[in-house]
Amino acid sequence: MNRKLFMESMGLGAVALYAATNGALAKAQDIRPFRIQVGDDALSDLAIRLRKTRWIDALKDAEWAYGADLRFMRDLVAYWRDRFDWRAEEERLNAFPQFIADVEGHDIHFIHVKGNGPDPLPLLLTHGWPSSVAEFAKIIPLLTDPAAHGGRAEDAFDIVAPSLPGYGFSARPAQSGMTSERITALLAALMDMLGYRRFAAHGGDIGGGITNRLGRRCSDRVVAIHSMQPALVADRTAPDLSDAERAWLDLVDRWELDEGAYGHQQRTRPQTLAFGLNDSPAGLAAWIIEKWRAWSDCGGDVLSRFTVDELLTNVSIYWFTQTIGSSMRLYYESAHCREADAKDRIEVPARLFLTREAVELCPPEYAARGYADLSYGTAAKGGHFLAAEQPELLAEDIGEYFRRFRTPGVR
Repeated sequence: MNRKLFMESMGLGAVALYAATNGALAKAQDIRPFRIQVGDDALSDLAIRLRKTRWIDALKDAEWAYGADLRFMRDLVAYWRDRFDWRAEEERLNAFPQFIADVEGHDIHFIHVKGNGPDPLPLLLTHGWPSSVAEFAKIIPLLTDPAAHGGRAEDAFDIVAPSLPGYGFSARPAQSGMTSERITALLAALMDMLGYRRFAAHGGDIGGGITNRLGRRCSDRVVAIHSMQPALVADRTAPDLSDAERAWLDLVDRWELDEGAYGHQQRTRPQTLAFGLNDSPAGLAAWIIEKWRAWSDCGGDVLSRFTVDELLTNVSIYWFTQTIGSSMRLYYESAHCREADAKDRIEVPARLFLTREAVELCPPEYAARGYADLSYGTAAKGGHFLAAEQPELLAEDIGEYFRRFRTPGVR
């Protein structure tokens, strides 16, 4: 990552103050304040590339059937080029306290917002692909200051929301081996650096898998988990599968055939794809936003759930940090490692909260195979990017679930 584009020093005084107020383990030399600050040259380069977009042809009335819709993409690129205000979005994100931590040699960016309540519970929020910490912008205030949004001050959380290694403002790994398992260990170490001996965790997609791994690997530190990704512990060869479980596994297979080409490419040859996406902002936007449309609860109209500015903020983070290649590489790394005990049952209390996105609507009996103490729930609305789609609904479920794990003085 080009530090000239993104780092803005806040001075040694700010570093010392952060270390002093965030526990003895938050060492000043390991954690430093951070502000997003994209250079004017990067903005100018983006504008030039958008003006020079070389458009594809498309069949008449093809719309989204073959992939990203040409008419939608033309309008989106025009908006990105002429109307989108990155500086305003940058200022909005910079309203959150942000830091870079050197965690075992890896620079990890994270938002850290202290809760406004009598004894906030530390909560690690982990995003997925193709997302970023920007997905949490609307839910963080609801979780850190619930009383200001019609809730109870006793339900407040301290929020730690990292950018996954190779995503957003975290550094791009320079060597192989940055798997989901490795990231799980790094995020647990980050929480340790912040002085959180005990904490809760939530995540969806890749972040949901990491949340499950935290429950499996760090049961001595994680009080409970709230995941939007079921722990997969059995396949269709299991002799005791119910009819509902078999039907769901068949549905997953059909989803993979229709929607899963992106994952196969990213698990096998992500670098080839990265050449084009890292060079063309229009291509990058098409690759990402087609998924935001397909995976959200939008009925085919992505702008009914997200504003253009929300969509472009997420895409712009990938563009300016040049992390589309490293984000996709995580698929390859995780697919080519043998994770020890990956199907062990998770012993810490868990809440599986699934959206109506078909591939995630796992039968309760299948979900129960992966957890020793499971609470199972489904969201009445919303999809893959639930924190951005329905932040109030998700915040309410998180707050209610973790209420019974709040033991003052144990963290």
